[in-house]
Amino acid sequence: MYAIVRTGGKQYRAEPGQTIDVERLPFAEGESIELDDVLLIVPDSGDPVIGQPTVDGAVVKATVVEQGRGPKIFVWKYKPRERYRRRRGHRQYFTRLQINNITGV
Repeated sequence: MYAIVRTGGKQYRAEPGQTIDVERLPFAEGESIELDDVLLIVPDSGDPVIGQPTVDGAVVKATVVEQGRGPKIFVWKYKPRERYRRRRGHRQYFTRLQINNITGV
């Protein structure tokens, strides 16, 4: 069984027991959260349930494992023949979630 969940403007495939990294959420480590913006649920047997736009009553329960930052990426700006060069680094914040179960079907 898996579900497609929307959080932080992005969509993620969530399966029970899986760990996923999502955009930063304002929860402490060890806290249990419920993601209720479920777009699709595919059970092990039977037909998938497709939301219009979300599945009514469906909830993905997860536990916050870690609040962290991703690897550093470098952004370069360069204009030829103008001696213009800029280098800037960025590290994206993320929340690591452990998916506990999917309910609502």
